[in-house]
Amino acid sequence: MAAMELFDSPPSKARSGPAPLAERMRPVTLDEFIGQQHLLGPGKLLREAAHAGNLRSLILWGPPGSGKTTLAQILARSGGAECVPFSAVSSGVKELKKIIEEAEHLHRLGKPTVLFVDEIHHFNKAQQDTFLPHVERGVIVLIGATTENPSFEVIAPLLSRCQVLVLNPLSPEEIGAIVDRALTDAKRGMGDLGLRLTADAKEFLVEQSQGDARVALNAIETATALVRRDKNKKNEIDLAPVQEALQKKALLYDKAGDEHYNVISAFIKSMRGSDPDAALYWLMRMIEAGEDPLFIARRMIIFAAEDIGNADPQALQVAVAAKDAVHFVGLPEGRIPLAQATTYLATAPKSNASYKAMLAADKDVQERGALPVPLHLRNAPTELMEKLGYGKGYRYAHNFPGHIVEQEHLPDALKGRRYYSPSDSGHEKAIKERMKDWEEKGSGKKS
Repeated sequence: MAAMELFDSPPSKARSGPAPLAERMRPVTLDEFIGQQHLLGPGKLLREAAHAGNLRSLILWGPPGSGKTTLAQILARSGGAECVPFSAVSSGVKELKKIIEEAEHLHRLGKPTVLFVDEIHHFNKAQQDTFLPHVERGVIVLIGATTENPSFEVIAPLLSRCQVLVLNPLSPEEIGAIVDRALTDAKRGMGDLGLRLTADAKEFLVEQSQGDARVALNAIETATALVRRDKNKKNEIDLAPVQEALQKKALLYDKAGDEHYNVISAFIKSMRGSDPDAALYWLMRMIEAGEDPLFIARRMIIFAAEDIGNADPQALQVAVAAKDAVHFVGLPEGRIPLAQATTYLATAPKSNASYKAMLAADKDVQERGALPVPLHLRNAPTELMEKLGYGKGYRYAHNFPGHIVEQEHLPDALKGRRYYSPSDSGHEKAIKERMKDWEEKGSGKKS
């Protein structure tokens, strides 16, 4: 069986109608392609490669609906290559071997084969290994598409043989242009229907599509069907049918993917920036998308210690209490203590002095190893150890005024080292003044 037969469309009798609008409107040339100007603008990488017919193995990394499949097809066509689609979800090594056999035949005839692997991150490492020798020998030009960070999902030998190109979500203007084209194109789109999209409906559609052209085109196709069934709507698509078409649109958030880390990063940085409103927005984005609330609570606990620290020692208690509360009551009520803790942490005084002190102390540990404990700090539970000087000269702090004693507690090689420098923020200001008072009285460790 020829490789392309693996992906032939079902017999026409099995088809129930024309292809979906998103498929019909798929660009066939770079001039039709909207978006990704950082790759396709004049003089840019893919524009020049397409003009030269220069095929190279690529990994296209970008969100859904950003044009990965379309670009692969256009590039293959520009190089006069056979473009063979291959799904990492529904196909396996057996099908791949058949494709390679056909590609070997075409290679001997001097015709290239582009193997387009959609969702390449779904292949495990052993399966990805099967591509390597064929890519190296030039039997196939591999173009992989992924919504996941290829650094984590694609094996290093394959990455080294492919150029990774990042595709961006389409801008609102680009989504609007794609929708306009679909409504006016009489050959492939819906131009023969004479429909007009109202301004508020278009704004809502563009906003809810979140940079995904496929979502926008599917929604406008559904909204068009709703309008045509309603005789009162005439030829206008207003907000109501667009809202109806998009009612099941999920938030752009993949708990196992890159957006997961983007949103939690925005949440942490909003709290660090003392912006409770933004922090609450990102919190609800995560909760509404189905994020594990205990994951959120764990990150809040880390934040309380790292970014607030002793500026407000109660912050850590609040974060731990929120974790216990959401674990106890569950969702949806668990959102309430999480929101309370979020606003507390966002508005608390900030200091990373404890965190920086930890890093500095760890640096000395890593660089200097296990320095010996000073003799005066060692316990002397036996007579021999006492004779060796263990504990000799130790000054018991509670025997001194204020329970503070001037003595060195660090190894000799680190004598006088200062790791913790309290800030002037919140409670830490009082700690700073206390330490300064100790130094002035000569009863604390001097800087």
